[in-house]
Amino acid sequence: MFPFPTTENLILWACSAIALFAVVFFRRSVRNRRHKRKQQSARRVLERIKTLPGFPQKINYLRKIDPFVFEELLLEGFEAHGFRTIRNKRYTGDGGIDGQVIIGKYRYLIQAKRYRGHIALQHVQEFEKLLKRHNCRGLFCHTGKTGAGSKSVSIASERMEIISGQRLIDLLTPGSSFTIATAPQTMMKRTAATLETSTIVKDAGKENRYHES
Repeated sequence: MFPFPTTENLILWACSAIALFAVVFFRRSVRNRRHKRKQQSARRVLERIKTLPGFPQKINYLRKIDPFVFEELLLEGFEAHGFRTIRNKRYTGDGGIDGQVIIGKYRYLIQAKRYRGHIALQHVQEFEKLLKRHNCRGLFCHTGKTGAGSKSVSIASERMEIISGQRLIDLLTPGSSFTIATAPQTMMKRTAATLETSTIVKDAGKENRYHES
C-alpha cells in the first residue's frame, strides 16, 4: 500500500500546482497582449496605406513592416472584404500556416512572406505540399516578385493561388475589386457584404469541418 501523504507533501503539491497554473496563465496573458498589439499595428498600417500616393510607395512600405504585423494585416484585409478569418494562437511554430480564411465553401490556408526581391521557389513548393497534406486550398501572399518557376507551380496547382503586387494592395484596400480566382462564385466586396455572407460562412463551417488551431 502507498503511504498516506503527509501534510507537508500536500502543501508542497498544492504550491506546485498553483505555481504551474500561474506560469501557464502568465504565458497566455502575454501571448494575448502581444496578439492584440500586432492587430492594432495592422489596423494602423491599413490606414497608413490609404495615405500613400501610389503602388511603389505602398509596396515598399509593406516590405518594411514587422513580419507578424504583416500576417495580421492580411487577416484584417480579408475581414474588411467580408470574409471570416481564423487566427493562430501563436506566431511561431505554426507549421507554415499564418492564418486561415473561409471563402465560399472552402477553407484557405494563408502563408505570408515579406520579400524585397524574387520569392523563393522552394517556399512555394513547400506550401503546395502543405496544402496537399491538409487537403485544402491556400493563398501565398507576398510583397516581392514572382519568378517564372513560382508562377508555373501556382498555375499547375489546383489548390494554391499567389497574391502579390497590385492584387495584394487591393486586398488591403477595403471596397476595392479584390477577387479570388480559385473561388469565382464567392467574389465579394466589403460594400456588398450582407447577411448572405454569414450564411456562406456558416455553410462553409459545416462542409469543411475545419478546426481552429
